[in-house]
Amino acid sequence: MIDYQEISLKEDLGQFARKACDRHVGVGADGLIIITIRNAQEGIVQFRIFNADGTEPEISGNGLRCAAACLYYHQKINTPRILFLTSAGERECTLIEASLSRYIIRIDMGIPKLTSRDIPFDDGSYHEKIIDYPLSINQKIYPITVVSVGNPHCAIFVERFPARIEWHQLGREIESHPFFPNRTNIEFIRVLNRREIEVLFWERGVGETLSSGSGSTAAAVASILKGLTDNQVTVKTSMGQVLVEWQGQRVYQTGPAEVVFEGRLVS
Repeated sequence: MIDYQEISLKEDLGQFARKACDRHVGVGADGLIIITIRNAQEGIVQFRIFNADGTEPEISGNGLRCAAACLYYHQKINTPRILFLTSAGERECTLIEASLSRYIIRIDMGIPKLTSRDIPFDDGSYHEKIIDYPLSINQKIYPITVVSVGNPHCAIFVERFPARIEWHQLGREIESHPFFPNRTNIEFIRVLNRREIEVLFWERGVGETLSSGSGSTAAAVASILKGLTDNQVTVKTSMGQVLVEWQGQRVYQTGPAEVVFEGRLVS
């Protein structure tokens, strides 16, 4: 997480993200977040995120929570609400609870996009919704449910999680499948009951991630669309859980973000 007003970078941000996110010679991270405060009094902040491979996705749910936590931790924003300006549109974050370096934050994740044109998903036909679509991978059919919460997501429901090498390979294949012109994120979902799901994440431009805010939101939306859960879903990930609520048209996500360390960039 970097405040763009505090640094002077001469190189391309995507190139810098690749170097900074490298776990051997850089800081090590799933992504680089660039924040720029537009109006401190009103809590308006520009938000950009770069994946570890240097590509720039539209949005990140976890990234928004982390950015909000960073701003509150350094007391750069004093309003209980922050309006983030992202390439996917405006996203409002609300501070629910603060304790030392740990924060509970609720995010308005916007209105899910369900049509093939909006996601985008292109198999040559128009789809109003994509639920249990028979996607062929290596001569095997996988029923997929596809949505966008500002970025594209492909949900696969399983009764038990496959071996790690298996779902990693499937994640790679689907991420770059020609039906997804902008590539896609993949969620492997196990429904526990009407109010709880468990999810593994393969993130576009990153690979396996232990948690994903937009992925958790998309997994909950897919579960609700299929009628497998209620409209309020606890999403369990490898690093904890978040609450996703689909209220009317909009989806909200509540979860934690914690400052674990900070440093000074020397270039």
